Amino acid sequence: MNRIDLDGRVAIVTGAARGIGRAIAARLAASGARVALWDVDGAAAKAAAAEVAGAIDLVADVTDPATIDAALAATEARLGTPDILVNNAGIAGPNFPLDQYPAEEWRRVIEIDLIGVFNCCRTVVPAMRRRDYGRIVNIASIAGKDGNPNASAYSAAKAGVIGLTKSLGKELTETGIRVNCVTPAAAKTDIFAQMTEAQIAYMLSKIPMGRFVLVEEIAALVAWLASAECSFSTGGVFDISGGRATY
Repeated sequence: MNRIDLDGRVAIVTGAARGIGRAIAARLAASGARVALWDVDGAAAKAAAAEVAGAIDLVADVTDPATIDAALAATEARLGTPDILVNNAGIAGPNFPLDQYPAEEWRRVIEIDLIGVFNCCRTVVPAMRRRDYGRIVNIASIAGKDGNPNASAYSAAKAGVIGLTKSLGKELTETGIRVNCVTPAAAKTDIFAQMTEAQIAYMLSKIPMGRFVLVEEIAALVAWLASAECSFSTGGVFDISGGRATY
C-alpha cells in the first residue's frame, strides 16, 4: 500500500460503518488521519471504529441536519476542525421500472443519496472556509453517468451528486478547498442485499474487466483526492469502473 501523507489531518467519513465507507476510513487512518466515522447505525459504527486506529464513532443521519450539526460539533471537540469530508452514505433502493417505482422509495433514495450530500457539505464547508483548507470527496457511481435500468432513483441521485460536485467545486475555486467525486462500478458490499440477482448480473456484465471493484481500490483513489497533493483538481469526476466508463 502506498502511504498518502495525511498526517495531522482530521477526516469525516459518512456511512462509515461498513463497505466502502469503512474501507475509506481505514485507508485514511493508515495514512495518518484522525477519522470520525459517521453512521446512522451507531452500534455498527462503534464496532468499525474499534478496528480503525485512532478513530471515533458518531451517530449521524445525513437526512437530519440536526444530527449532522451535533456530529460536527463532537468531531471538532474530540479531533479538531475537519480537513477532509468523504460523503459516502447511501442506499441502492429497490429495483423497479420507473412507472412501477414506489414514489416514497424514490424520494427516500434521493433524500439519502443526494440531499444527504448537500446537507453534509452545507454544514462542514463553513468550518473549512475558516481555515481556507479542505478536501471534499463525494462517492457517486458509474450509474450516475450511464444510468442503470430499473434503478432510476439511484441513477438520478448519483447524477445529481456529480452535478453538485461540479457546482460546489466552482464555487470554491478561489479558496483552499477542493471538491471532487468518484464514480465506481459496483462493489460487493451489503448494498447488494437491496438488489435483485438480475440487477447484480447486469452490472457485472457491463464491466469489461469482468469483476467488481474492490472497496480497497476505491479507498486508495479517495485517499489521494483527500490529500494536499490533489491541489489543481476540483469539480472533477474520477472513474474507477473497470473500463465501463465511456466519458
